[in-house]
Amino acid sequence: MYKGPASGFKLERESDYGSPAQNAAVAEIVSAVRSEGDAALLRYTEAFDRVRLDASQLRVTEAEIQAAYERVEPEFLDALRRAAANVTAFHEKQKRQSWIDVQPDGTMLGMSLRPLARVGLYVPGGKAAYPSSVLMNVLPAKVAGVPQIAMVTPPATGGREGIDPYILVAAAEAGVTEMYRVGGAQAVAALAYGTESIPAVDKICGPGNIYVALAKRAVFGAVDIDSIAGPSEIVVLADDGADARFVAADMLSQAEHDEMASAMLVTPSERLAREVEAELARQVATLPRREIAERSLEQYGAILTVSDLAEGIDVVNKLAPEHLEIMTEDPLELLGRIENAGAIFLGPYSSEPVGDYFAGPNHILPTNGTARFSSPLNVDDFVKKSSLIRYSREALRRDAAGIASLARHEGLEAHARAVEIRFKEGGDQ
Repeated sequence: MYKGPASGFKLERESDYGSPAQNAAVAEIVSAVRSEGDAALLRYTEAFDRVRLDASQLRVTEAEIQAAYERVEPEFLDALRRAAANVTAFHEKQKRQSWIDVQPDGTMLGMSLRPLARVGLYVPGGKAAYPSSVLMNVLPAKVAGVPQIAMVTPPATGGREGIDPYILVAAAEAGVTEMYRVGGAQAVAALAYGTESIPAVDKICGPGNIYVALAKRAVFGAVDIDSIAGPSEIVVLADDGADARFVAADMLSQAEHDEMASAMLVTPSERLAREVEAELARQVATLPRREIAERSLEQYGAILTVSDLAEGIDVVNKLAPEHLEIMTEDPLELLGRIENAGAIFLGPYSSEPVGDYFAGPNHILPTNGTARFSSPLNVDDFVKKSSLIRYSREALRRDAAGIASLARHEGLEAHARAVEIRFKEGGDQ
């Protein structure tokens, strides 16, 4: 962990674009699925997941989904439903309507909004199988009005027993319309290009390992994707009044995600810096994912000291973190000066996991500094917009000369004539 002045710190991570061998492997998989369909899907599933299936077994059945409900605890289902209600309510406020503006001369301009027809969700297995992420990916699409949502997930997210029942229940509760037991780059290719068993989608969302990320990048253009997400990040901006226990606990809540996750404290208080360092050592010792969290702190953790909160805000804006917690005497006083952050948590009781699971805002956020220009996943990500233009004869007559002038300046004579011809025929000049 780096400890010292913020001026001496620079966060550097390895490239997210994979090695040449990884890129070549993904290209081969995507090409095979595109050309061979189900046959390639089944071949790669057996090779990578050690699960042999036939095409009729790719889709998860209703009986399996109902069986999953029997395996989850009632308190989990209750918490999931409450979280889903909060997430839905928050995203309902993001909805926008089509609009039309009619001018006195008959000109009509506007925007037509329509939901995407079909969206695909990738749900990873292993340590990244999170039911909460299913809610966060699916519910904005449902609010947007997407009628078909297909989920793909490796066939053994739950180990020998198959797909994790918590994932199946979360998907059913969120409104996924189809579920398939296939993962990896081959699943991304199936969603992008379609196979005999899995119809193609318009957009692919959801996290995954490096092969999934590279596959999403490879198919972008054939379909839309949400982003190429990096490891999780948290920055806590705190003054001398912050509780070191709270700061350390929230830093560890992200460090335990992944060895490449980043957890930082930015503070003008030398006392708080020392106390948080001690708290991190004390709290990490009892974590079930201790090794992951310790490796994260060692590689990408930092306690940065600054001269005052003004410098701290400058540091935060340069880091552009995925998650920003402000634990100062008056967090709202600082809020207007925060330019770059995916999600902002205000005050000592707005712990980052509140946003991860329950509050309502989306926890799928820009990483790796992309909060400088990117936003959390939202309803607009599942809507397409068409411009509407209707000119009257009078309006076109008024603007024809200007349009023709601009067109000829760009060397596009046919553009100019397409406007002028409407007033030359019949002697109307």
